[in-house]
Amino acid sequence: MQVRPLARDEIPAWVALRFGLWPDQPLAELDEEGRAALDADPPLVVFVAADGATLLGFIELSLRSYAEGCAGSPVPYVEGWFVREDARRRGVGSALMRAAEAWCRDRGHAELGSDARADNRLSRTVHAALGFAEVEELVVFRKPL
Repeated sequence: MQVRPLARDEIPAWVALRFGLWPDQPLAELDEEGRAALDADPPLVVFVAADGATLLGFIELSLRSYAEGCAGSPVPYVEGWFVREDARRRGVGSALMRAAEAWCRDRGHAELGSDARADNRLSRTVHAALGFAEVEELVVFRKPL
């Protein structure tokens, strides 16, 4: 397995993996949103884990001006982190996180933010196992106007 930055010709495979993480979002929307984020300033940073030509997972990083529990600004933030079910429990997720952490350190950042839904026990457990500390639970509201 190799962890490396996403190559432009791998965007369709990355988008397919994004659909594995966000299956309620239309594939075309994930594609459009992902491509736009790659071209933004600053761009979305994407690392992939690959076994040959097959993508096993990805991690996406953005720079946010603020992140709950973090002191710095901008704050590198994990926007998406996913490993295919058949590739889990093989160190793929932690290898992706190590690549993200190295990218952050290389740019002088001292912290990394992330989130998970409160009911996503697996993500919360994996984050804790990799050294993240929960800093806050958040309830999100919506009011139609």
